[in-house]
Amino acid sequence: MLGISKDSPKAQKKFKDKYSLPYTLLADEEKKLCEAFGVLKEKNMYGRKTLGIERTSFLIDEQGRVARIFSKVKPEGHAEEVLAAMKERK
Repeated sequence: MLGISKDSPKAQKKFKDKYSLPYTLLADEEKKLCEAFGVLKEKNMYGRKTLGIERTSFLIDEQGRVARIFSKVKPEGHAEEVLAAMKERK
């Protein structure tokens, strides 16, 4: 399991330590993966349009193909949703 964000490695380490995350976090500061996976979206913040990242999870199969996409993810209950999807694939 991997986590990817546009944050710096330093910020990711702080986040990982704070939440005791058991997986690797990758930094995409140049947003190349964000662009490749189509998660950069126009957002409306306080009436101003800005380009941001839509929180999305991708389930990748053993052959490296995207098996499922979870869009507009909310943290609550999402881990269980992904684990259930992984079990369905077995």
